[in-house]
Amino acid sequence: MFDFGFSEMVVVAVVGLIVLGPERLPKVARQAGQWLGKLQRYVADVKSDINRQMELEELRNLQSEVTGAARDLKSSFDSAVGDAQSQFDSINADLQGGPSGDSSSASAPSAQATDWDQVYAHRRTRDRIRERRVERERALGHKRPAQRR
Repeated sequence: MFDFGFSEMVVVAVVGLIVLGPERLPKVARQAGQWLGKLQRYVADVKSDINRQMELEELRNLQSEVTGAARDLKSSFDSAVGDAQSQFDSINADLQGGPSGDSSSASAPSAQATDWDQVYAHRRTRDRIRERRVERERALGHKRPAQRR
């Protein structure tokens, strides 16, 4: 800001000594030093306030980014839950519809499903659930461990 060399400071000191005299020069120099210290502290306070404001702005930006990422995660989670719910509903509809899915055989009392038919229908439903789970994991890029048999 101010470029004062040693020679210029000597000239100012000599002029001050001549103008103020030897008895008032130390008091004036002390007062000037105090003002200079106050000025430096004020400048340091302003710098720290500016830095604090900049950090606060960065934190606000980071907060908005995290909030946006959380919204995206929530929407993807909600869509995954919706997909799973629709799959469960379709499986439930398959279970309610019976093994053949034919409504005329379900209404006829003579065409009741035997116990083995119910067992096989349950196994087919379980296999469909497992297949859908495997397909979903493949779509998401998950690796399944080797199955034990």
